[in-house]
Amino acid sequence: MRPHGVLESSLYAEDLVAAERFYRDVIGLELHSRMPGRHVFFRSADAMVLIFDPRATREPATRPGATIVPPHGASGAGHLAFRVAASELEGWRRHLAAAGVPVETEVEWPGGGRSIYVRDPAGNSIELATPELWV
Repeated sequence: MRPHGVLESSLYAEDLVAAERFYRDVIGLELHSRMPGRHVFFRSADAMVLIFDPRATREPATRPGATIVPPHGASGAGHLAFRVAASELEGWRRHLAAAGVPVETEVEWPGGGRSIYVRDPAGNSIELATPELWV
């Protein structure tokens, strides 16, 4: 047995309004849904990016008589990498600068691929990486 890919990834942010602005307006993800005080969900190609307020997910999500989602969460900065084309990296640099998002570092990987790292408003490490990184 083997999974067919990653369906969803989660990060945690206490300020969901700032997180929504960042992932929608800076990263360009499509807003899927939100529950104020609990989460904001985005579509990224064929996967989902879920941003939770960790204070709200310490308890299980329930419906009458049943737990539907067990408690979860994390403390400290998480990490998520988005796939971008090498030809788009310069455009991303300009876009990030125009949005006031500083580039933390850039890496040209020895085995191929390039990455740009930024921080979201919650301090999570967000990477824009070319797919050659994992070829």
